[in-house]
Amino acid sequence: MATKKIFPTKSSSSITPWLGIATLIILIDQLTKITINKTFQYGEEKVITSFFNLVLAYNKGAAFSFLSNSGGWQRYFFTAIGIGAAVFIIYLLKKHSAQRMFAWALSLVLGGAIGNVIDRLLYGHVVDFLDFHWPGLGHFPAFNVADSAICIGAALFILDELRRVNK
Repeated sequence: MATKKIFPTKSSSSITPWLGIATLIILIDQLTKITINKTFQYGEEKVITSFFNLVLAYNKGAAFSFLSNSGGWQRYFFTAIGIGAAVFIIYLLKKHSAQRMFAWALSLVLGGAIGNVIDRLLYGHVVDFLDFHWPGLGHFPAFNVADSAICIGAALFILDELRRVNK
């Protein structure tokens, strides 16, 4: 009678920790958005430092408000892209879960993508609230925790690829 492995060996990897990281990103993202939605009126801004404000902003488009004034179809388009990306990322995590930096990058992008998909499904727009600005240069477009996770994940992809190329 064959015995089942209850605990995976060190050589095998699971996607569970990576999905846990993505879930943590989703939770932090949604909790911060709920907090901002409950404590701010749309467009309200609170100065925190000379270069950072909290503000309640809505983005019906994608990054940097791309296609935000396109009549509403973009909500479904970006929701579909987010869901498709999440499915593909889970596939990649199953295939490459032992590659730590690559899996970190995938997990961060997965959590961010799902966080923004949740917003599109619940509200019809993405809730943004982090507003950085520099005197004389103006305001960077407002963003959120999900966007931050996606950007950090993208940076890790680049770093991982540079490391791979240099080997």
